[in-house]
Amino acid sequence: MTIFDEDLILETINMIKLHNFDIRTVTLAVSLRDCLSEDINSVCDKIKYKLEKYAGNLVKYANDIENDYSIPIVNKRIAVTPISLVGESCRQKDYLKIARTLDDSAQNLGVDFIGGYSALVEKGCTKGDLTLINSIPEALASTNRLCSSVNVATSKAGINMDAVLKMADVIKKSAELTADKDGLGAAKLVVFCNSVGDNPFMAGAFCGYGEPECALNIGVSGPGVVRAAVADLDKNADLGVLANKIKQTAYKITGTGELVGRKLADKLNVPFGVIDLSLAPTPAIGDSVAQIFQAMGLEHAGAHGTTAALAMLNDAVKKGGIMASSYVGGLSGAFIPVSEDAGMIEAASKGYLTFDKLEAMTCVCSVGLDMIAIPGDTPNSTIAGIIADESAIGMINKKTTAVRIIPAPNKTVGDKVVFGGLLGEAPIMPVNKLSSAGFVNRGGRIPAPIHSLNN
Repeated sequence: MTIFDEDLILETINMIKLHNFDIRTVTLAVSLRDCLSEDINSVCDKIKYKLEKYAGNLVKYANDIENDYSIPIVNKRIAVTPISLVGESCRQKDYLKIARTLDDSAQNLGVDFIGGYSALVEKGCTKGDLTLINSIPEALASTNRLCSSVNVATSKAGINMDAVLKMADVIKKSAELTADKDGLGAAKLVVFCNSVGDNPFMAGAFCGYGEPECALNIGVSGPGVVRAAVADLDKNADLGVLANKIKQTAYKITGTGELVGRKLADKLNVPFGVIDLSLAPTPAIGDSVAQIFQAMGLEHAGAHGTTAALAMLNDAVKKGGIMASSYVGGLSGAFIPVSEDAGMIEAASKGYLTFDKLEAMTCVCSVGLDMIAIPGDTPNSTIAGIIADESAIGMINKKTTAVRIIPAPNKTVGDKVVFGGLLGEAPIMPVNKLSSAGFVNRGGRIPAPIHSLNN
């Protein structure tokens, strides 16, 4: 006779219905390494065929799993091999044709986003890398589902400042070409240090060179669940008890996510890849990392102590997740995107959360400066300085950091950008007005730190 744990059943229902627990994304990573050809049309035909072959039933089967288990799956996505590698073999390097092929395939397959319009240039650029990077603004402006990323630094290679300068120009132009959408193009573009090839979250997802032919990676999110668990604790519980509660909650979330991921991978007849346990917030009330800080006892995100609270939260999430699954990967931790988190939006709007505080917080969290809107007239050299600073944090600390920043065309401090959906909205935040030009324009490569010599 089966014995049902009534409390566990009710807890799971509450996680979903009351606290916004969901599978944030199921991302099918598809290698396009066998799609190379000297003929651009052949490359595009091979891409369409391969995506249809592996992802033809992704949305249908994900919807079936969602109905079977009553667990929301918010986004269905595809990640492909960095396109700079795929298109480089072509005599005619028409990366825009590949971009539109990817976007058309994503639309036909019904997925929300497709990532991998990417290049890895931490030590320098090939001709194909440069061609792709130059095409990014137009590619993002002329497509709907395509996402792009460029890795400009690693802890082993240092920081490619020539690429940093180039990406500052690309970000600015991507925003300008989508000015009628508040610079949405820049919101689909991320600049990385130490990017990873099994990340299921956009805009930075791509299928890494060492990944298999195809794999299903899962991104699970539950900031609302963690906030509720923390809020239920005795207000006088010490920080060790608090950390244990977060670990226990992360354990439950991870186990549920892996169950869903493995069931979907089996239906698709592809390997299960990793589960990325990231507290990725949404603009929905209660689904906020910033509100976890308040439940911990801070008046609001941005108060002194916020970085310490985030460090503890990030570490506890990782510890809880790693005990629940042998295949925790991707980024895994806590995201702090300003536009996608109701609590962060409020903190930024009220001036509690400054750009400098956000940068400090990125030293201890999953990614970096994420979905931050800045004045449209911000100099390109200042944007390059922001990318360089964030890359330095990642390089020195051997962690993934990123910049996804929106220089909002024709807007300034006091205005806001509105994207809707998961991308939310954000106030325009001021940036330091001191010039970075003399430093960033030196170009070259910032050497890797001494701890890179660890062979």
